[in-house]
Amino acid sequence: MRLEFKRLDPSVAIPAFAREGDAGLDLRANADAEVGPGQRVMIPTGLAVAIPAGHAGLVLPRSGLASFQGLTLANSPGLIDAGYRGEITCSVVNLDRDRPVKIARGDRIAQLVVVALPVVEPEVVEDLPATARGTGGFGSTGV
Repeated sequence: MRLEFKRLDPSVAIPAFAREGDAGLDLRANADAEVGPGQRVMIPTGLAVAIPAGHAGLVLPRSGLASFQGLTLANSPGLIDAGYRGEITCSVVNLDRDRPVKIARGDRIAQLVVVALPVVEPEVVEDLPATARGTGGFGSTGV
């Protein structure tokens, strides 16, 4: 699949896979930032992308940042629809209660995964097919 990116800042690097076989393209910060404990910050990437029709772009956290520094995405996964052509911006949040996280321009802050979408045709029906789970939600057993 061909994935077209536009540099909104001519100096930014185009996303790349860190290793062969990786699922996510690394997205990099296009600005320095400090994210205080519990704080959310919008981090620009300096890039726009043309997600192909019939696909979606999912912006996901980097596991190392989340595990070791508490930095994750506030809206994970972030969704990039095929028709969106604006800048990819990552809404990061620092879950660490004590330490700020410093982000330098060029740091890898998120990953972009492109997935194919099935054709979905919403339809209203009187009853839904029964399942073993039933209507139990939010971790309930339905009992």
